[in-house]
Amino acid sequence: MSLLQQQRRRAREIALQLLYALDMRSDQTPDEAIALFPCEGESDEVLRYATWLVKGIWGKRVEIDNLIRMHITGWRPERMVTVDLEAIRLALYEGLFSKVVPIPVAISEAIELAKRFGTENSGRFVNGVLGKIVRSLAEGEDKGAKGNASA
Repeated sequence: MSLLQQQRRRAREIALQLLYALDMRSDQTPDEAIALFPCEGESDEVLRYATWLVKGIWGKRVEIDNLIRMHITGWRPERMVTVDLEAIRLALYEGLFSKVVPIPVAISEAIELAKRFGTENSGRFVNGVLGKIVRSLAEGEDKGAKGNASA
């Protein structure tokens, strides 16, 4: 694993923890959560990427949650295990909304985070939710492309 990959993985871990804290403390802002996070020994690159992720995800969480609601039946975001939800939000933001990493990489990283910080079933759950969303979006794009081709 390259240094950049290691730094991004660590940044995702920090971002997941910060997002979890924000979900638990609705009176806290991302800046306040970041300021309170113990970050001694973390590189500037890790902290910069983690901060970018947290602020981006927090700012787009309504849109991300609406995307989840549109494609997943029976699992509203507010009913999901918080760690699972934050891992899903992270993957969707990083892979679909900001497109800074390929979606398979974003999904793989989210699954690893869910396994590490979530429940025994978190990895499978996160994989299933993200897989369904990505398949649904791909099917929608295919239908749109076919419709445009016949016009």
